[in-house]
Amino acid sequence: MPRPKKQDVRERALKVADILVREYPQAKTALKHRSALQLLVGTILAAQCTDDRVNMVTKTLFKKYKTAADFAKARQSVLEKEIHSTGFFRQKAKSIIESSKDIVQKFGGRVPDTMEELTSLRGVGRKTANVILGNYYGKPAYVVDTHVKRLSQRLGFTKSPNPDVIEQDVMKILPENLWRPFSDALIYHGRAVCVARKPKCRICVVASLCPSAVLD
Repeated sequence: MPRPKKQDVRERALKVADILVREYPQAKTALKHRSALQLLVGTILAAQCTDDRVNMVTKTLFKKYKTAADFAKARQSVLEKEIHSTGFFRQKAKSIIESSKDIVQKFGGRVPDTMEELTSLRGVGRKTANVILGNYYGKPAYVVDTHVKRLSQRLGFTKSPNPDVIEQDVMKILPENLWRPFSDALIYHGRAVCVARKPKCRICVVASLCPSAVLD
């Protein structure tokens, strides 16, 4: 089977993005937040954990810790207990405390709004930064979580298993105004239809545009 030309991939990506963004108009982060700081903390906690569980934890957590300074002064052993149910609580507590210290010391207590500044925070990678940039600051951002990684590969938009490479590959073939809504739609589609073990290709609205679809 001949390798698709770059222009063909771009045209197909635009069609897929258009369909999925219309299919999931409600797609946005499910993490409840009222500030960039709350979204930062919620995103850190969401690693290997459901958004529902994180929202249950942060409902109480955000009443106690209201500012970056509050989190920066937290005792790690105490914070670990408070976020224990989200899993990987030791590393998550460390990341929250250290990134909060950086926010206080480097940015005057305000969560920065650029990729370079966000990823300079300890414990913050491109995925977390993109969640904040796209969902709070409204900037172009392509979030690569486990669903986006899987679907980007299945749809033939990348061959790489590396999230950072996937992000760059997809951003090259789509206009920036589609980056955030498309990645959000992929997350919803990955949860509902294009699941990991047995994708539901027969009911997939983009099956005809997917090189990995199995319709037998």
